[in-house]
Amino acid sequence: MKNQDETKTESTFYETIIIGGGQAGLSVGYGLAKAGRQFTILDANERIGDAWRNRWDSLKLFTPTYLNGLAGMPFPGKQHVFISKDEMADYLETYAKKFKLPVRTGLTVDRLSRQDNHFLVSADGKFFKAKNVVVAMANYQNAKVPAFAKDIDSSIVQLHSKEYKNPSQLNEGSVLVVGAGTSGADIALEVSKTHHTWISGKEVGHVPFRIETSIARYLLIRMVRFVGHHLLNTGTPFGRKLRPKALTSAGPLVRVKPKDLTDAGIERVPKVIGVQNGLPLLENNKTLPVKNIIWCTGYSPGFSWVDMPVLGEGEEPFHSRGVVNREPGLYFVGLNFLYSMTSDTVTGIKRDAAHIVRKIIKS
Repeated sequence: MKNQDETKTESTFYETIIIGGGQAGLSVGYGLAKAGRQFTILDANERIGDAWRNRWDSLKLFTPTYLNGLAGMPFPGKQHVFISKDEMADYLETYAKKFKLPVRTGLTVDRLSRQDNHFLVSADGKFFKAKNVVVAMANYQNAKVPAFAKDIDSSIVQLHSKEYKNPSQLNEGSVLVVGAGTSGADIALEVSKTHHTWISGKEVGHVPFRIETSIARYLLIRMVRFVGHHLLNTGTPFGRKLRPKALTSAGPLVRVKPKDLTDAGIERVPKVIGVQNGLPLLENNKTLPVKNIIWCTGYSPGFSWVDMPVLGEGEEPFHSRGVVNREPGLYFVGLNFLYSMTSDTVTGIKRDAAHIVRKIIKS
């Protein structure tokens, strides 16, 4: 049997390896393919688009169709509707096929390191070498749940928003949604139709208009996108001032408004701080007799497999507009506020990916 070092010497070499086959990875791949460069894309999912398919069933995008197409292929159909997550997933799969992008699915990268003058990528026992590596992933990878969740009574169903699909997963009886950001509000509104629902978490603000109205779809969303894309970025004083807060705080509610939660009979309760007698304990020292808890408590970046000194507090990468200067040839695309407020959206990812492609071509 060959040892690991012998296997590494047989690694396939690529000019560029892209880790992640979602909209960020495909965008970088499109740019490199157009430039005639050699690369491959590694994705952990079994099928292109599964990162979208695996989210909760009723999820719809917050941006109209005209903002959801990648470079070279506008999103088909009506341009001012809000598509489902499955429609977005199928679009990404079609996009990869149309441009013959070399995506290898079912490979989870478990280590990225520097070896001499190249990078070494380990994925499920396979090894790849590259001059350049683009980590094309959002910093929303590992579900965050408080440590005390393990002490909650085992009869209570607990799901993170990453695991939640629809109300059929829940016990009969009441639901506590922990986290009042966009995901928490959307899920709380859905489960409140069949279950008495509480929501715990501070107000995060909300977009002051209904995104489904004609004036929003045709005008207001364009205006918001312009501000977030062109004014709130690291190239402006406003953007640089906002960025630290944007990286650590939940964004405002988009589709759901606080009044919607109230009208649905959802009760807001104080912060969950622990467990008492197997039940969630609130900040006011009261417990809730719940049968279900949905943790909409966010994610951590999940970049611990990057075995180089390029990660700061909370595994956030050190970079300048996606370029990791301390490790030449390493890049990131898809991060929250990588360059602008739109950097974790399709419209922002296209621009960020094009920037990284230009850097690779010039290197």
